[in-house]
Amino acid sequence: GITYIVLKYRLPQGNHELPLADAEQAVRLVRSHASEWGVNPAKVGIMGASAGGHLASTLATHYSSPETRPDFQILFYPVITMDPAYTHAGSRANLLGEKPSKELQDKFCNELQVTPDTPKAFIMVSSDDTVVPVANSINYYNALIDNKVPVTLHAYPNGGHGWGYGDGFTYKRQWTGELEKWLREEIK
Repeated sequence: GITYIVLKYRLPQGNHELPLADAEQAVRLVRSHASEWGVNPAKVGIMGASAGGHLASTLATHYSSPETRPDFQILFYPVITMDPAYTHAGSRANLLGEKPSKELQDKFCNELQVTPDTPKAFIMVSSDDTVVPVANSINYYNALIDNKVPVTLHAYPNGGHGWGYGDGFTYKRQWTGELEKWLREEIK
């Protein structure tokens, strides 16, 4: 009962709006083909991992219309912030350039952009992630809670970064089961 569509989005190459524009267009496309593809247009979410998690959380906090607002977000060890104190430096430089203004930086600190209209979230991290600091997920989680947005956070004790669907991740059965349960209960 789940349709999964993969978005190959454009990298910024100096235009920080390109990835978000591609994500919004993907949601529009899915909703416009919903009946043809057997998709419920009221249950369109976005999922992303690492830098893709930043794009997913950017769409969840920066969508431009009800048509492009995802109904939920699923984030694996996401980059959330552009704050140099705890961002992933490569993701920040790729999206914003080497010396972004404070205003541009804050615009893409998605933990600062959460509102009560931000869609519900399912977040997964490993406590020992040394690539993307866990503070990204914790601060986003707290912002969602502060805005009364339903959120679930799973922090596994180890696994590092980039485990995704890999069979080598010790907690694969747990996270896939928890995500399936969440989708059944939260995305009715």
